[in-house]
Amino acid sequence: MTREELTREELAGRIDYALVLPQLTDEQVVEGLQRVRQYGLPRVTVRPCDIDLAVRTLQGSSVQPNSVCAFPHGSQNTATKLYEARDLLRRGAKGIEMVIGVSKLLSREFQHVQTELLQMAEACHKEGATLTVMLETAYLTEELKIIACRCAERAEADFVATAIMEDIRLLRKYVPEEVGVKAWSIATVDQALAAIDGGAGRIECPLELLDACQKPPVE
Repeated sequence: MTREELTREELAGRIDYALVLPQLTDEQVVEGLQRVRQYGLPRVTVRPCDIDLAVRTLQGSSVQPNSVCAFPHGSQNTATKLYEARDLLRRGAKGIEMVIGVSKLLSREFQHVQTELLQMAEACHKEGATLTVMLETAYLTEELKIIACRCAERAEADFVATAIMEDIRLLRKYVPEEVGVKAWSIATVDQALAAIDGGAGRIECPLELLDACQKPPVE
């Protein structure tokens, strides 16, 4: 795909806008949510403390409120992760983005990782929500990235995600077609193009990138 071929509408359909910075005030979160509605994005991710605010603000729109779980490195125990996820789902989250346990992968406790993902996926799917498995691939060897993909596949997770551009193709290679790939920390149109070409179906990027996209030709 070229810059000329990437339309504003196509990028908008792929964007997962994130309002997760620790310094955001309630006012700034509401402003961000209103912009998401204005831009017609399919979903937005907020901090756990903002899920109630997001559900209220987005009521009546088609935007799906998502939230994060086990940030930033997945170091919480399984019971804590499940409690957090179930509480977010009960409050109206339509998607959970959970950071896989980095330390458990590095310790090669693969059964622990697999069991945790199975329980998390079950909790999400029971409520009709999606599960995105966030991989901090900067800490992982290629072998561990592949194993994490296998665990996500067996758990029937909906997406796997990375912030490392070079890992997008690797994730796409090692998860089946029904599991999507998400790229986060995308900052430019060129990065968005590279992520899409690498197989990313969802992209976390600034809303301003929409305005930088080539608009479709007028018939």
